Amino acid sequence: MATSGIHPKQAQELNSIGEYVEPLFEFLESLRQEEKVILVGHSMGGLVLSMAMERFPEKIAVAVFAAALMPGPDLTYHSILEEHSRRVEYKMDPIYRFDDGLEQPPTYISFGHDFLASKVYQLSPPEDLMLASYLGRPFRLHPDQDKMVEEIAVTKGGYSLVRRVYIVCDQDLLLMERLQRWMVEMNQPDEVKVISGSDHMVMFSKPLELCASLEEIGQHY
Repeated sequence: MATSGIHPKQAQELNSIGEYVEPLFEFLESLRQEEKVILVGHSMGGLVLSMAMERFPEKIAVAVFAAALMPGPDLTYHSILEEHSRRVEYKMDPIYRFDDGLEQPPTYISFGHDFLASKVYQLSPPEDLMLASYLGRPFRLHPDQDKMVEEIAVTKGGYSLVRRVYIVCDQDLLLMERLQRWMVEMNQPDEVKVISGSDHMVMFSKPLELCASLEEIGQHY
């Protein structure tokens, strides 16, 4: 994704979620006509996954939502955010950053170390928490929420053509298990898997179990 990992674009350069997903869309466009992939979305990556399903349903064999936001034709991004706010039990310690002065809304955000340690990586190895503290990049807050919701919106004519699997992480304190199960109930996927003892960062807290689940999905779909 743009602004993520080693991608050179910086958070303040990102003008829309459409720009954020450009690297993935370019990859999918490059696939041969007969080639399909399995896409895995984690956390906010579920929004990206949904957008890819809408745009390229014929190129995705199955979409895997791992402790991820999962909007659908009848479940909007706003509805998920509202449900999350209603259920949340913690207070975040984010670091807000501003491009246009403190009197303007914040433009991007980072999570503080204490929040990462207690609510995101609480069951992950300490070295992964340390790397996240040093290497984490700011997340862009898009001021035009209406435009963002429009870009994320999906339809039964695209999104619903792709098979979906949801991986529930039962010790997730950021996207709580009951919220994950609520999304599953409101937007039922083809299959649900549960990884027990996983925090939000399932790829670090339960890497072998996640790998086994993905192998099973690959063989089945």
